[in-house]
Amino acid sequence: MTLVNNGPERFDVWAPEASSVILVADGRQYPMEQKETAPGSEGWWTAPGAPASGEVDYGYLLDGDSHPLPDPRSRRLPSGVHELSRTFDPAAHSWQDSGWKGKELQGAVIYELHVGTFTPEGTLDAAATKLDYLVDLGVDFIELLPVNGFNGTHNWGYDGVQWYAVQEGYGGPAAYQRFVDAAHAAGVGVIQDVVYNHLGPSGNYLPKFGPYLKQGDANTWGDSVNLDGPGSDVVREYILENLALWLRDYHVDGLRLDAVHALRDERAVHILEEFGALGDAVSAETGLPKTLIAESDLNNPRLIYPRDANGYGLDGQWSDDFHHAVHVNVSGETTGYYSDFESLAVLAKVLKDGFYHDGSYSSFRGRHHGRPINASLAHPAALVVCNQNHDQIGNRATGDRLAQSLSHGQLAVAAVLTLTSPFTPMLFMGEEYGATTPWQFFTSHPEPELGKATAEGRIKEFERMGWDPAVVPDPQDPETFRRSKLDWDEAAQGDHARLLELYRSLTALRRAHPELAGAGFGETDVAFDDDARWLRFRRGSMEVLVNFADAKVRLEDVSGAVLLATDDATGLDGGALTLAPWSAAVVKS
Repeated sequence: MTLVNNGPERFDVWAPEASSVILVADGRQYPMEQKETAPGSEGWWTAPGAPASGEVDYGYLLDGDSHPLPDPRSRRLPSGVHELSRTFDPAAHSWQDSGWKGKELQGAVIYELHVGTFTPEGTLDAAATKLDYLVDLGVDFIELLPVNGFNGTHNWGYDGVQWYAVQEGYGGPAAYQRFVDAAHAAGVGVIQDVVYNHLGPSGNYLPKFGPYLKQGDANTWGDSVNLDGPGSDVVREYILENLALWLRDYHVDGLRLDAVHALRDERAVHILEEFGALGDAVSAETGLPKTLIAESDLNNPRLIYPRDANGYGLDGQWSDDFHHAVHVNVSGETTGYYSDFESLAVLAKVLKDGFYHDGSYSSFRGRHHGRPINASLAHPAALVVCNQNHDQIGNRATGDRLAQSLSHGQLAVAAVLTLTSPFTPMLFMGEEYGATTPWQFFTSHPEPELGKATAEGRIKEFERMGWDPAVVPDPQDPETFRRSKLDWDEAAQGDHARLLELYRSLTALRRAHPELAGAGFGETDVAFDDDARWLRFRRGSMEVLVNFADAKVRLEDVSGAVLLATDDATGLDGGALTLAPWSAAVVKS
């Protein structure tokens, strides 16, 4: 089926297992009729005589139900995910971005933010007021955590149940269009985080309409989406149309695809390959680059290989190995999945090869993991890396950031490694000024039993890991959400302002010297000393030197000009560079 904005067919709905469907629109009832469709897409209903235009509140009565259900393709949900949908015509917006030429991933810097906690107001319009700040920081793309419809007033976004709607509390779809327009006017692209692997626990009415889920086939978060069983043709179409909606109707420049390892698809053409093909098609249609980035813990480079090389043709994927290697070496934390990353040798391998686990043994998994990246089929820019992100902070027991436990020097080292790496760097909101506000796991489930189960499950999870339950925040407590909002006053104070200036200098350095991001795999030379705790790597004429020790180090055979140093005590003298404790420098020969 094709998305439509006007005409009676805009209320068409797929409900293959229903014996009767009644459209409720603006208080009137319209009995629906089954449509003639191609094999594999049976079960579509249409409503002759339904309102052909105008804004309409509507829902569906299935098999004599008394309460109308919202549309699985709702564009707006003004009263929440349990109530009537409202039509929304995206074409009504007068776009002002005709001069926007788009941005490529290579050489870019991504800034990940959560709309609800980025500003005190927690809205898209309020986030737009920070665009000048982000431009000054050197950001190329803003990556928004999921904004689709969820139950309650605040949530990370990964409990969404209405994939076509923009959460009303953020401003709804019209505010989203305004935000993208404003971002493009500022020269910043927008990447939207989307979740196609599961649905949230409250307001998910899809199973009432059709076989959207595979009952009894669960992933980490619940029943898997039906990508390859009976009825899956329409389910895949539902997802692909949603992907196209963001790229076309909302003019976004890319999508971050949540946890693609949880997309269970045994078809010969995997849905990720279809994502890649659709992204390329929209890019050709619009003349603008459209970037698709997968979150995956598989260390499988097939995601980013071209489709003609038996890949999926995506533009990028997250690399957790980089995060883990940096985190361990700046923090000293080696518990859980960090246990394999306890050396500079690991960080050196990641800088050279992209993955640490590329077929090596993973003690955390108890098996070998990953495969090497073929340098002829992928570029380092396809790996999106970070030293902090929403998961790595929010999934800690107390949601503590690096700035809550590390020194300025340690934070500076992490920043240099991320922003001078061969990969595409991503920052998490507030990281750039060393925000001390936590980013904790928060929910606002209105159902008491669901809220209680969520809170108890969170405590049990960390109890098993040895945490005192008393320190684990209650996700249902509104204060947990309020604590997670950024304190923007910090950015102008002391070491916070000093760190912010370093981040600005690093993004400017990255733009001014394309060698940092331009060379391919196999073109990074790395040397290190695990005992003395220093590491240096070179790409072309640019060399990055880092001291991870509490004492100063002197590195020989350094030539050129120091373009950036994180500490005033760093100095180049007679072909040797002295690095202060926990400092870094960038030298151009």
